[in-house]
Amino acid sequence: MSSESETPKFRYTAALANEIEPRWQAYWAENGTFQAPNPAGELADPAHPRFGAPKLHVQDMFPYPSGAGLHVGHPLGYIGTDSYTRYKRMAGFNVLHPMGFDAFGLPAEQYAVQTGTHPAVTTAANVERYKNQLRRLGLAYDDRRSFATTDPEYYRWTQWIFLQVFNSWYDTTIRKARPIADLIAEFESGTRPTPGKTWAELSPVERRQLIDDHRLAYVSEAPVNWCPGLGTVLANEEVTPDGRSERGNYPVFQRNLKQWMMRITAYGDRLVEDLDTLDWPEPVKLMQRNWIGRSRGAHVDFTVGADKITVFTTRPDTLFGATYMVLAPEHELVSRIAPKDWPTGTNAKWTGGAATPGEAIAAYRAAAAAKTEEQRTEGKEKTGVFTGAYATNPVNGKDVPVFIADYVLAGYGTGAIMAVPGQDTRDWEFAEVFELPIIRTVKAPDDFEGAFTGEGVAINSDWLDGKGVAEAKAEMITWLEQHGHGKGATTWRLRDWLFSRQRYWGEPFPIVYDETGLPVALPESMLPVVLPDVDDFSPRTFDPDDADSEPETPLSRKKDWVNVELDLGDGLKSYTRETNTMPQWAGSCWYELRYLDPHNDKALVDADNEAYWMGPQRDGDCGGVDLYVGGVEHAVLHLLYARFWHKVLYDLGHVSSFEPFRRLFNQGYIQAYAFRDERGVIVPAEEVEELGGRYYYRNTQEVFREYGKMGKSLKNVVTPDEMCEQYGADTFRVYEMAMGPLDVSRPWETRAVVGSQRFLQRVWRLVVDEETGAVRVGDEPLEPAVRKTLHRTIAGVREDLDELRFNTAIAKLIELTNTLTPLPSASREAVEPLLLMLSPFAPHLAEELWGKLGHAGTLAYADFPVADPAQLVAESITYPVQINGKVKARVEVSPSAPEAEVREQALAAVVDALAGRTPKKVIVVAGRLVSVVV
Repeated sequence: MSSESETPKFRYTAALANEIEPRWQAYWAENGTFQAPNPAGELADPAHPRFGAPKLHVQDMFPYPSGAGLHVGHPLGYIGTDSYTRYKRMAGFNVLHPMGFDAFGLPAEQYAVQTGTHPAVTTAANVERYKNQLRRLGLAYDDRRSFATTDPEYYRWTQWIFLQVFNSWYDTTIRKARPIADLIAEFESGTRPTPGKTWAELSPVERRQLIDDHRLAYVSEAPVNWCPGLGTVLANEEVTPDGRSERGNYPVFQRNLKQWMMRITAYGDRLVEDLDTLDWPEPVKLMQRNWIGRSRGAHVDFTVGADKITVFTTRPDTLFGATYMVLAPEHELVSRIAPKDWPTGTNAKWTGGAATPGEAIAAYRAAAAAKTEEQRTEGKEKTGVFTGAYATNPVNGKDVPVFIADYVLAGYGTGAIMAVPGQDTRDWEFAEVFELPIIRTVKAPDDFEGAFTGEGVAINSDWLDGKGVAEAKAEMITWLEQHGHGKGATTWRLRDWLFSRQRYWGEPFPIVYDETGLPVALPESMLPVVLPDVDDFSPRTFDPDDADSEPETPLSRKKDWVNVELDLGDGLKSYTRETNTMPQWAGSCWYELRYLDPHNDKALVDADNEAYWMGPQRDGDCGGVDLYVGGVEHAVLHLLYARFWHKVLYDLGHVSSFEPFRRLFNQGYIQAYAFRDERGVIVPAEEVEELGGRYYYRNTQEVFREYGKMGKSLKNVVTPDEMCEQYGADTFRVYEMAMGPLDVSRPWETRAVVGSQRFLQRVWRLVVDEETGAVRVGDEPLEPAVRKTLHRTIAGVREDLDELRFNTAIAKLIELTNTLTPLPSASREAVEPLLLMLSPFAPHLAEELWGKLGHAGTLAYADFPVADPAQLVAESITYPVQINGKVKARVEVSPSAPEAEVREQALAAVVDALAGRTPKKVIVVAGRLVSVVV
């Protein structure tokens, strides 16, 4: 490597890149280069350069701004969308490409608990750090539209949406949400009957309770993942398989807590059906379908004395094989149906060694509460205890024992199952452990052992015998409905959305409670309910290891905020505020809408702006963001929650699109090598050298390479800041886009970055003399062959960019550069299109060289090159000539040659191979091959 004194004065180096890039970033910011006009604003002016242009709304899944900042894996998707939107601007589109920050949540709060620093202070610093890092990469975001979910002017509208959900109910007859006032009017008029009493006979509190039971947002006792150590409930993805919290490694318990819930299950059918309108990866659609888990079947009632247990089954045709029942340990009927003593002759294996059913149930419930849902549903060893009660099978009148077992969950279905061990593997395993009868109701192959889950005719099923599954199911549902033992139904694996967190750093609910203890919505005029300052951010429980320990939220200790006097339209009264906060998902459920109109203080979003950026483009179009890019880890929860909120807003007339994200693209991940010594201890990756195919730490100690995530714990983090300093942002951008397809994960290799730097240096030398700094581009025309190469590159790059194939687009640009480099002088005819095509990937370098070629201002809106169709026509076509399927020769003919000429030249080329034989057929496949049959 040459010394600094030997480096040509005007060579494109990291030092020069670090001078050029901040200058162009400042220019873009000062001139508002990437500010997209709204139809309700600047775009209404016919003189605006984007007036009449087609729109394009592209969005990244916005980041959580952590104190560690970005590593090189984080910006992969951001650079991809930036490259795409820069291209589309140049292709004539009015492009909206915003960026915001998902800033509420546990990380900042945990840091506050540890250090005493207010989460708002930490979050603001982290957001600023992210903004600086993203700016340094030259990302072309519309900076006027940036916000954080923690901004009160933003979460005012998060609270407003919550009120829309709270003040709505789902009308199953028209399959959409309606204002709760419509439901009240129906009850008052008698067009909708009230259960038990008439509306007039109900007390004011009973009326409110009835209405609250219909709301899309409601308070309920729900089984949750309760983590006393963190003082909050956790979502399933926040719990490790061994039943501990991902953050802090605290034990997690299943228990019932009063929580806010959202009735997402009401939208189950629409969430499934509307997937067909989306341009999403099929694996993501499949994950959502499986998560929603729509099942067709029947509800069946089993009587237990004066009570009845309702189960849902997708296979009502197997009812004659139901030999026992299982309730979730938490099921409300368990304590009521259990007798004081064990029935005579109870199998000792069923009792768990307890003296009474009550003792057995209590012990088993405690053990189940210590497990996560994942542990319960995936447990290989089947456990349970007999409740002491028997239920009656409605189809044959037989008594079947009722157990509790942890593989049945209270939140799924009815929290109860009829067990048909002959047709269900888990039931078979349980039946074998507890010595329960097994009756096959579907004929299995003669040599089949175990539970048979396949198709077959009904057996041991009385009037159903001999019928196929579909016919037997239909007949059984009819029988159940005729005899009052059940009815056909649809159920969901999806459960209502748990919407409470017992933490501080989240959006306050716009809810207070009056003297009845029932919730009261605050009027919109009182929004936002601002998160108050507190001195202690720690959630408290009496005992972090006790599942029964009650939460004390940080907000509950702020008594002067909790206890308020308000006039809500009926005079000044005392109220108590809700002291839970919303989950982190809340702010990310609707941010795509706020980008459209971020400073509107009169409405969530202006109707014209929403219709322009996200409205349907044609009949049957779902509307939404034109391209949404992010990781597949958000395939279910974030995307499902966002779709639910959006559909509620659509039903209520607030948006014109019925889906938030029309097209979804999942980028891959950048992973990294980590190194361990012989003790298994991680060593810093930057201090490892490869020598002869082996790896050495500090050139002395051999270490062993492994492949995985990039992170602090593996000591293999590389930051974009380091890459910008060592190579410049453009080199980093080109390297990330050239590493491989955007949707495929790939390993990071710092040493390979220099290849992208050398490519950009070759482009620089096409324009600039490295010794003098003079521009060396002339106006001489290209040679015909080079011109054809140029236009083939233009056509290929445009196609690649439209399909997000950035790596192949860059490969074509490298090939074109290599074609131009040996030429005696650079021609403007080729260099200018090259710079324009390069600018989406290396915008600073392209801007700088564009200016050196005499152009004023920015190239951000310069026309992207278009290939000349005449230059794409091949000069000749090569035809393989086959004899009986084997290629014997090749001929080159003009693309316009008639078929007779192609046949003649092909036969002439294989005359020796024919050896005097006369062809039976000569088939010419235009543009592809000639097949001779002899």
